Amino acid sequence: MTKIYSTVAVAIDFSEHSLQAFDKAIELALFYDANLMLVNVIDTKSFGAVTAYDAKYATQLKHEHTPKMEALKKKALAEGVQAVEVVIEEGSPKHVLTQLPNVDLIVCGATGLNRVEAVVLGSVSSGIMRLATCDVLLVR
Repeated sequence: MTKIYSTVAVAIDFSEHSLQAFDKAIELALFYDANLMLVNVIDTKSFGAVTAYDAKYATQLKHEHTPKMEALKKKALAEGVQAVEVVIEEGSPKHVLTQLPNVDLIVCGATGLNRVEAVVLGSVSSGIMRLATCDVLLVR
């Protein structure tokens, strides 16, 4: 039996891998006639410890990312996806992405972290796979 996805979320950080994941998410949303959620998480965990700087930088990044996310939304709509939602949040990407309500599938790019970074930091994609309660598709 094939599982039907009604909402597909895709993690967007504007890297090559995330844009490949975006293309795959459009394909899946069209195939399953699903809603598409474009999710950009501003990783405030990677900022320094100064709270005022964190808030200012996060706000700046939101302003920079909003038009880029809207352009991706327009592309998805132009390709035929019926419903596209843009979500821009602050926090830990793996936690934000795995706590999204009513998501049946999370699509994300496989990251190119080297072995040391993966051991020390853990990758977002592996964190999503561990924490998600829905299906996850990694795109290479």
